[in-house]
Amino acid sequence: MTRTAEVSHTSRLLLALAAVAVAFAAADTYVVVLALPDMMTGVGVPIDQLQRAAPIVSGFLLGYVAMLPLIGRIADLRGRVPVLVMALVLFALGSLVTTFAYDMPSIVAGRFLQGVGGGGLVPATLALVADLYPVERRGVPLGVVSAVQEIGSVLGPLFGAAVLAVSDWRAIFAINLAVGLVLAAAVRAVAPRAPARSARRPDPVGLLLLLATFAGGAIVFLRPAGLMRDLTWGRLFIPFAGDGRWLTPIGAATTVALVLLLAWCWLASRPLLDLRGWARVLLEADLVGALLLAIALGGVILAFATADPKVEVFSPRGRWYLLGAAVATGVLVRHLRRAPAPLVPRGALRRTPAWGALLVSFFVGAALIAALIDIPLFARTTVYPDDQLPAALVLVRFLLALPVGAVAGGWLIRLVSPGVVTAVGMLMAAAGFVLMTRWGLTTIEEPVANLALVTGGLGFGLALAPVNAALLASTDDDVHGVASAFVVVSRMVGMLVGISALTTIGLRRYYSEQLAVPPVQEVCDGKSRCKEFSDLLRVAGIAQEHAVFWGAAGCALVAAVLALVLFRQVGPTRLAARDVFSTPS
Repeated sequence: MTRTAEVSHTSRLLLALAAVAVAFAAADTYVVVLALPDMMTGVGVPIDQLQRAAPIVSGFLLGYVAMLPLIGRIADLRGRVPVLVMALVLFALGSLVTTFAYDMPSIVAGRFLQGVGGGGLVPATLALVADLYPVERRGVPLGVVSAVQEIGSVLGPLFGAAVLAVSDWRAIFAINLAVGLVLAAAVRAVAPRAPARSARRPDPVGLLLLLATFAGGAIVFLRPAGLMRDLTWGRLFIPFAGDGRWLTPIGAATTVALVLLLAWCWLASRPLLDLRGWARVLLEADLVGALLLAIALGGVILAFATADPKVEVFSPRGRWYLLGAAVATGVLVRHLRRAPAPLVPRGALRRTPAWGALLVSFFVGAALIAALIDIPLFARTTVYPDDQLPAALVLVRFLLALPVGAVAGGWLIRLVSPGVVTAVGMLMAAAGFVLMTRWGLTTIEEPVANLALVTGGLGFGLALAPVNAALLASTDDDVHGVASAFVVVSRMVGMLVGISALTTIGLRRYYSEQLAVPPVQEVCDGKSRCKEFSDLLRVAGIAQEHAVFWGAAGCALVAAVLALVLFRQVGPTRLAARDVFSTPS
């Protein structure tokens, strides 16, 4: 095998592993859809207090979004592969904490770490594509990465359902732990090493402290019944004060082991984990700017996550979150102007297609979330009022078309400019939503529903790769990581704002329609009359979903127009068909 062929094979294998990791992390975003009730019970939250489970979802989302720019910048400074490995390790660590979680703070902490690790995979992988492929060859690889990311959203609920059929919710995250560690080891093994780098010697002291920390943590989390009932060993679980698990001898010993591990990794010459090296990278990546951005993004997330859409887009408390986000944004802007090495290098997004990609991505997210949330809700309102699983499976038709469109979009930009491909895709998405506004009480069961679902899924898929391609083609190589992170952040923020605003519009339409429904005591005086009352309420629910679909169609149209205007400077790659899947040496 020639050196060129060897590098080509290694590049493809490395990108394939990164894509699998992205797909698995994306699946984890949706894996709690069916497992959430069992997770609540497992950490002592009553099933009738569903609102208390919101941090399980928002904790993952906060970790996924808030740390993305920092991780993307670190990928630019330290390299794509080290960040991929570290992200997978964080994902695995979060899965471990979630597996052993015993209360709400511990499960939220685990999900937050999973979000940080899972989110960090995306910008590093997109930047890796830009490293491995020149501009004219990025279309299809970007489409593949976008496709596997969306395939994860299909596999997530199915994976959760399959595991729940044979085990409990903890097994889901135990599998995540195993897969994350295996993928981290595989990426590290496949990645080419610099010839001058010497072999890393083992660190027995670090390994011993790491094992002691994990063993103690496992005992604190699991509290084995045999040990707790033992007259001698049981004293390890008696709190010094209060009833906290960490205020016990075993909890204190675990904390001491963790502190010693961190101190060793900081002071040793060849530690298990180079904490000083990572600390230098964090400072070089502008940790202060990243924290300010995280506060700003966190304020936006919490403002919309705590909203009551029945009455407003965000709650009274949400206004304070938004005020805090605005203050943090102002301080961030001043910091970026004065910092010698800011989180976002000056001029990194100066070209119109670069900042335009962020704007287009925002409206793509605002429209996409309506499909992900309201298509299953429509099914529950009409055909499957008492069964969540078949209602969720209706969305699978949409999600299966999406990755097909993603690969097609990556292929098409070799012939047509990314702006045109994105616009066509979002026009198709808008057409799909318009068709959904024609759905009635039984349309979900009819073949005609597939037309709207497939059209919308293909349209969104077509738009994904061209947006990323326009961004990468309009930014310098040394900022691809942080730029890719901001595209993902823009789409996620668009989802948050979109679902809150569109749900508010839909519910106002619902209450408007409900005013025409007679009081239940005037209608429900018999079995047939009660059915009539139920049908009237379902009609009001359909009107609500139609309003959301109209709003999503408007967001899709805005994205299409913006893509045509802002991406007009980016032309097609003009690559021959035989070269589309070839990897450069």
